[in-house]
Amino acid sequence: MAEVLVLVDHFDGDIRKVSYELLTAARALGEPSAVVVGAPGTAAKLADGLKAHGAEKIYVAESEQATEYLAAPEAAVLAGLVESVSPAAVLLAASGDGKEIAARLAVRTNSALLSDVVAVGPDGVQHSIFGGAFTVEARGATEHPVITVRAGSVEIEATDGAGAEQSVGMPELDAGRQAVVTAREPVVAGDRPELTDASVVVSGGRGVGSSENFKVVENLADVLGAAVGASRAAVDSGYYPPQFQVGQTGKTVSPQLYIALGISGAIQHRAGMQTSKTIIAVNKDADAPIFEIADFGVVGDLFTVTPQLAEEVTKRKS
Repeated sequence: MAEVLVLVDHFDGDIRKVSYELLTAARALGEPSAVVVGAPGTAAKLADGLKAHGAEKIYVAESEQATEYLAAPEAAVLAGLVESVSPAAVLLAASGDGKEIAARLAVRTNSALLSDVVAVGPDGVQHSIFGGAFTVEARGATEHPVITVRAGSVEIEATDGAGAEQSVGMPELDAGRQAVVTAREPVVAGDRPELTDASVVVSGGRGVGSSENFKVVENLADVLGAAVGASRAAVDSGYYPPQFQVGQTGKTVSPQLYIALGISGAIQHRAGMQTSKTIIAVNKDADAPIFEIADFGVVGDLFTVTPQLAEEVTKRKS
């Protein structure tokens, strides 16, 4: 059975949930092989989780160089493995970094690139196009298609893998031709889940009205143990920080539950959340486009409906 390379998405020693989704998806195409690119010691922190989710092999490319450049180290390591291993496919997360690496890899290996995939199978993939307006079936016409998979679109299935580790050399990179990391400043995170990993997301839009009013969104999120998101309109209006933007030019989420408060549902926003399992929308405009994709909709004032919802959830939890 041919190998399927999976680039492990990790940060500061913690593996992102989407990596386990990728390993699950890879089993539909062949034998999953995880690829860890990072600073020395990274793989040791991730190996147990990768084995428990089906990684038969773990290719380890560790070097200080891996943290000094953007996208180039991962693309170079994967390109070398494509040449030596000849995998059935290469899977990456459909994140900003993942798409950048995938594009570089596809060019270097002359491979088909399938982006924003929401389902993977032996006969092809399904992926979102035109900002999420359509889902189509496609196949890569090359030997080693490069596939980026949207986070939250694959149900994780844990299974034991051999997890045999194999060291891979880090190719030399020309600093003059690469984007170099000159400094890092961590984002101060609170107690809420990370947006792209959360199983529940509560987002606010222009209808929230102000940054102060966003407390109603945060309060419901805290009651539900959810992450907080925001539409582009809310971010552009200064209501909430850009790192929480959900949409085509923000983050893509696919939680079990997505609650949209005061969000009209423009295609830009829908592209980043419409694969959510259950969508609840609250908007005073009965003709808002968000209701076209919502499983449950409430036409009403979010400042009346949301506190009532939070109160009822609290009662049921107690």
